[in-house]
Amino acid sequence: MELWDAYTRDEVRTGKTLVRDEPIPDGLYHLVSEILVRHTDGTFLLMQRDPAKKAYPGCWEATAGGSPLVGEAAIDCAKRELREETGIASGVFTEIARQVVEPIHTLYHTYLCVTAAEKDSIRLQQGETVSYRWLDAAAFRAFLMSGQAIDHQVRRMTPFFRTLFPDIALPY
Repeated sequence: MELWDAYTRDEVRTGKTLVRDEPIPDGLYHLVSEILVRHTDGTFLLMQRDPAKKAYPGCWEATAGGSPLVGEAAIDCAKRELREETGIASGVFTEIARQVVEPIHTLYHTYLCVTAAEKDSIRLQQGETVSYRWLDAAAFRAFLMSGQAIDHQVRRMTPFFRTLFPDIALPY
């Protein structure tokens, strides 16, 4: 059983605990840390979700991530999740977005991790991911605009993507 801290909309811990896969009561929120990975050579990491996952089975996504465990800070969760899902244990993390998603009572913290990790050293996490690939900037930009990217992830990171690709035509 995975336990999370419950937060207010303003990201204050309430002292209450949430249980993964149980409904989040009105007025409470859980935190999610997600990580976009860029290699020092300028390529971006995409991960293919396990086909058995409930949400977006088999889809390619531009982030790793998950929810902080009770007492865990968002940045520490980001580092843990990235290590668990990819094997990447080093890099410079910069927060690039925060967003509240009301319908699902979620507070997203999105980070960019720039890493020099060996690109062929990615370790896939059973039950989470089944494949990976690195895309150069042009291919990554095309992926974002293809309609194949998970829309809510792109939406949260659109302001950041516009700093990378000023002429990108995203619908958000």
